[in-house]
Amino acid sequence: MCDDAVPAAYRGAGTEETAGPGPSGVAKARAFPPAPEPLPVPVMDNHTHLDFPDGNAPVGIAAAMDAAAAVGVQGAVQVGCDLESSRFTAAAVDLDPRLLGAVALHPNDAPRYAERGGLEEALAEIERLAAHPRIRAIGETGLDFFRTSGEGLAHQRYSFRRHIDIAKRLGLTLQIHDRDAHREVVQVLREEGAPERVVFHCFSGDEELARICNEEGWWMSFAGTLTFKNAANLRGALAVADPGLLLVETDAPFLTPHPHRGRPNASYMVPYTVRTMAELTGSDLAGLCAAISENTLRAYGSWD
Repeated sequence: MCDDAVPAAYRGAGTEETAGPGPSGVAKARAFPPAPEPLPVPVMDNHTHLDFPDGNAPVGIAAAMDAAAAVGVQGAVQVGCDLESSRFTAAAVDLDPRLLGAVALHPNDAPRYAERGGLEEALAEIERLAAHPRIRAIGETGLDFFRTSGEGLAHQRYSFRRHIDIAKRLGLTLQIHDRDAHREVVQVLREEGAPERVVFHCFSGDEELARICNEEGWWMSFAGTLTFKNAANLRGALAVADPGLLLVETDAPFLTPHPHRGRPNASYMVPYTVRTMAELTGSDLAGLCAAISENTLRAYGSWD
């Protein structure tokens, strides 16, 4: 990789020092990957975390969005997952018109607020933050059976139901975090009555869940995981997904697409995933980009 291929703002960012020969160690291979070839039609990254310290934060919001725009990613949804990051989100959307926002308590964070006796207060603040006109979604919320168990699951379910209620009352899109909990997430959505617009962020299901999303009109947002060699379930899901329900995201700084898996992610890397989507579906790249862009606007409204 030539260093010139990496967006200027990211050169040197993300590199860590690790133990090795000599007094100052050796550089760990965690630098940002090269920029992909620009997309023929612009799309949006509908889920990123600009505030995470090992991701875009070192380069700043404007620089991160400039790098994305240079490869055809013209906007992003900045996502909160606790009070601190949700407050950041509410401030960030005022700093750059290329950002919309989502605020929520992540399902793995909800039990922590509950255990401290502050869940209701935290949910009330999320609702206040969500009143901002450029906050267009409640998320990420949902269920995560991978990292939370026992009594924490009851708090997760309660928090999820409360977030659904907030989204419905405010007329906002719901961004779902679903890890190892497909059936239960669908059950709660049906019991509560899903909001008009629902997005399965970092879609992790299979053909069965994709068919349910088709039936319900829920968007499926594919991340860099689609490019992983072990992602047969995602390839199967994409094959049956309604093209009108497809979105794309990075979940940056996580889930960097192949062949750069393991290095930091950023919105400028969306084209790697979009090209994989086009290859797997046999779609014209420009046509797919146009469809994803239209779908994103239907999910979140205009960036203007």
